[in-house]
Amino acid sequence: MRRGLTSRHVQFIALGGAVGTGLFLGSGRSIALTGPSILLVYLAVGLIMFILMRAIGEMMYADPSQHSFIAFITRYLGPGWGKFAGWTYWLVLVLIGMTELTAVSQYFVTIFSFAGIDLTRWRWLIQIGFMAILLAINLISAKAFGETEFWFSLIKISLIVGLIITGVVMAILRFHYPATVINGQHIPAGTVSPANIFADFQIAPNGWWNFILSFQMVFFAYETIEMIGMTVSEMANPRKELKKAVNQLIYRILIFYVGALTAIMMIVPWRTFKPGKDGSFASPFIMVFRYAGVDWASTLVFLVVITAAASALNSLLFSAGRQLYETATESGSRRLSAVLHVSSAGVPSRAIVLSALVILIAPLLSVIPGASGLFVAFSSMSSAVIIAIYVLTLVAHWKYRNSADFLQDGFLLRGYRVWDSLAIAFFVFIYVTLFLSADTLTAAVLGTVWLVLFGAYCLFSRRKTARIAH
Repeated sequence: MRRGLTSRHVQFIALGGAVGTGLFLGSGRSIALTGPSILLVYLAVGLIMFILMRAIGEMMYADPSQHSFIAFITRYLGPGWGKFAGWTYWLVLVLIGMTELTAVSQYFVTIFSFAGIDLTRWRWLIQIGFMAILLAINLISAKAFGETEFWFSLIKISLIVGLIITGVVMAILRFHYPATVINGQHIPAGTVSPANIFADFQIAPNGWWNFILSFQMVFFAYETIEMIGMTVSEMANPRKELKKAVNQLIYRILIFYVGALTAIMMIVPWRTFKPGKDGSFASPFIMVFRYAGVDWASTLVFLVVITAAASALNSLLFSAGRQLYETATESGSRRLSAVLHVSSAGVPSRAIVLSALVILIAPLLSVIPGASGLFVAFSSMSSAVIIAIYVLTLVAHWKYRNSADFLQDGFLLRGYRVWDSLAIAFFVFIYVTLFLSADTLTAAVLGTVWLVLFGAYCLFSRRKTARIAH
């Protein structure tokens, strides 16, 4: 494969990967769950994800030729765990891709409904068309992917920076806004001030149970942040750019999550965030820009959300193709040899096309009666299963530090014994909480069934093969 990703591409891919659609649409729900203390939750979970990225970064720095960080699980934990992690992570990427593709079509339906145009019956066509465009971009070259992600990320980041600047200016001017109705919810008049954050501050204003559940919600917002590790083998200057991208991650978290939520709660008192009549929450971004006098805020935010979903889907397709290529390479299976094709443009074209075709099952499921519920269940399972991938990655990092491959002058995670242990304990904590909430119980059960059955199959089949070979 060709190293076509420049410094500019890598930095914006990392920026875009740290910010998903959840911030634009789901942050109102997270604020409502536990109030201003959600800032502490974002910081705590962000620290854990930074530890994970430092562990991945150290291993990728030592061997930047790998197409996927999953390869280190195979190397340090054995082929059985590698087979499990490889196929499981590819499945996670595909399922999330199906979810994002479904979301893109829904956003299109919503934004055109503002103009009185009903596209509901054409959602399947929107999904196929959107996937065709992103597939074409990914097949051109890694550079084309990087350039597309650069502009996608620039749009997302511009809106967040605009929100933060708007909040600061309104706070300085002590801007007063009138009462309004957004998403069927009555929003009282108020004045923009930092006091809106600290008034009646409590760590758990809605109870400790909601505070604990907020951790899993924030964890899901950070999910797939590790995809920057899938680009290393195609970076023009991998070791330099990898260190820069990973080390700047903590600043991105502070600015784009903590900064944005702080600006939002300065403008809109946190107790204002309540579900509407349909149970949904108004987007805080729409609320803020409407207060600032931008009457077309809904259209603006939905356009950016479509961009954010497209960015996520673009990255997922890129990563799924590389992961399938890597897994097929390590499997040594003749049946998968057809996937091991690198085009003249230097991309694993067949692995990308196959991943795209599997993601396109989403529009098929959307038109089959009764299939949508099953799709939602399996999609939510991906959030549970990815926790196992993170834990295996940290265990592999621990093994790497005690192996002959350890690069003493590399990109070191100092105090790795403490940090890896802390991160593993946190991921176990998140997994346990999935069983304690009705919203995530199905995902936890399905995820556990997959982990036990497929994990046992991978380990047993590898041991059986090793015994026959011996």
